[in-house]
Amino acid sequence: MTNKHNSCGFSTRAIHHGYDPKDHHGALVPPIYLSATFAFPTVEYGAACFAGEASGHFYTRISNPTLALLESRMATLENGEAAVAFSSGMGAIAATFWTLLRPGDEVIVSQTLYGCTFALLHHGIGEFGIKVRHVDLTDLAALQAALSPATRMIYCETPANPNLRLIDIAAVARLAHQQPNVTLVVDNTYCTPYLQRPLELGADVVVHSATKYLSGHGDITAGIAVSNQALAQRIRLQGLKDLTGAVMSPQDASLLMRGLKTLALRMDRHCSNAQALAEALQAHPAVESVIYPGLRSFPQYELATRQMKLPGGMIAFELKGGIETGRRFMNALQLFTRAVSLGDAESLAQHPASMTHSTYTPEQLAQHGISEGLVRLSVGLEDVADLLADVHQALAKCGRNTVRQAATAPSAVR
Repeated sequence: MTNKHNSCGFSTRAIHHGYDPKDHHGALVPPIYLSATFAFPTVEYGAACFAGEASGHFYTRISNPTLALLESRMATLENGEAAVAFSSGMGAIAATFWTLLRPGDEVIVSQTLYGCTFALLHHGIGEFGIKVRHVDLTDLAALQAALSPATRMIYCETPANPNLRLIDIAAVARLAHQQPNVTLVVDNTYCTPYLQRPLELGADVVVHSATKYLSGHGDITAGIAVSNQALAQRIRLQGLKDLTGAVMSPQDASLLMRGLKTLALRMDRHCSNAQALAEALQAHPAVESVIYPGLRSFPQYELATRQMKLPGGMIAFELKGGIETGRRFMNALQLFTRAVSLGDAESLAQHPASMTHSTYTPEQLAQHGISEGLVRLSVGLEDVADLLADVHQALAKCGRNTVRQAATAPSAVR
């Protein structure tokens, strides 16, 4: 497998890295290897593969040529040494947790997490003798105080799902690495390596739900973990092979590589569309608050500009009138699709408290900074004028009382 494109730019590597058509009968698109198992030329070679002394493929649950090409591309895009592909984002997260944590260990996690990650921690990991501690990772003093000899991992999303809270990766990494044997794991799903590369900022492992922006077309579920060679190999041989079996299919790997080819172009459009919608929402009298890293009113605007190339394609906001007005708004949308997930070409709208974060109790929602009236938009690739028109017509149908009250109420801090 050639790596002659290592010094090339992001999109060039996303399209060409690790593949030369002349090695595959001139096929421009990499072939899909559907075989579950692979033949050994000799018994000795087979034994060397199983012992890890040879790099050949012998069973797709461990490795496959199509998956290996995808993994090499994701590793170079995240500036890591190696990557492991999974059948879902939760597969990548679970495999990483189960590989690196043992009974008696402690994992420090940020306050706001994706609902299924939260459930895995509290209804899975936490029930096997591993202590889970939620800490405000924006407060470095709080993190310093929380670290203990039992701490083995710090885990965060940045931006967080769904309230877009940011974590200063470099600052958290410095604190994490003052302690021996602490691994910093960052979920980079919202940004992708095009907007943010946590490994360059000091993280040890990056995980993705590749179902989202990396694929970009809403037609597969997939996950990725990227790290150094030694950690990635542990996650592959323990978390993937033995503990979860969450194996990505070669067909999905091929579709994911197709998505990577247009990642930079798509992310630029997602971000420009989201910026326009966030500004329009912020200016509307019916809107209580808008959370978007590209707005100067965003509390962590400086960190966003320093840590992220662009502010992303996700918006969270609340309407005056709370949860009922939010529901009316969502039901009035015509171009936005009411659906969970994110990062598709289509624009999506969802209500986190009753959908993606329904594993939280009302008390936990309040504790972890997810209000019941929050609406989350995944801004797609449609023409921005059409998206703006849809949002404005939905706001107009939310109820005249809400707009009238908003117009006469004191202006809110935005």
